[in-house]
Amino acid sequence: MYQTEQEEFWAGEFGDQYIARNTGSALVGGNLNLFSRVLSRTSGVSSLIEFGANIGNNLRAIAQLLPDCELAAVEINAAAAQQLAEALPAVHLHHSSLLEFEPDRSYDVALTKGVLIHINPDALPVVYDKLYAASSRYLVVCEYYSPVPQEIGYRGHDGKLFKRDFAGDLLERHPDLALVDYGFNYRRDPVFPMDDLTWFLLEKRG
Repeated sequence: MYQTEQEEFWAGEFGDQYIARNTGSALVGGNLNLFSRVLSRTSGVSSLIEFGANIGNNLRAIAQLLPDCELAAVEINAAAAQQLAEALPAVHLHHSSLLEFEPDRSYDVALTKGVLIHINPDALPVVYDKLYAASSRYLVVCEYYSPVPQEIGYRGHDGKLFKRDFAGDLLERHPDLALVDYGFNYRRDPVFPMDDLTWFLLEKRG
């Protein structure tokens, strides 16, 4: 059914378990802090799509910050997609693998957060191009950063987490993209602790 073992992994039981580990009010403040910083560097955003939205934690924060923004999501895990649909019924939801998803329109912002790190590295160019095609102006990439590609063990599993310069890949693959801003979220932040993610805001300027 799926093209890669990583898709099978996240669509199945492990993806279900991920939901339970990533719920709770502690995430709300961190997400509001993160996305307020990112979105403050944009202008005129009225639509946004998230690749790999899980149960919608990121979209809930964005909906508070941009209440009139049209939101869409792509999610591979059925249980997560169902929870997202119930919590945020206004979101245009695509229950699909990112490798199978075909954008039928563009949005002001195309977003990933903690998703590209779990994509098979050989499949990244396909996902990069879909992310690019889904954006009419901005791309936001929040992932684990490494200047060189590397694989990291993930909860006892191999081949499921990869770090690299995702934003750099996008800038090289699509030369009309420009870096607008970037930042780092530290897990030891005393007010808004969040996984050690580095975020990048890119803009189409072709």
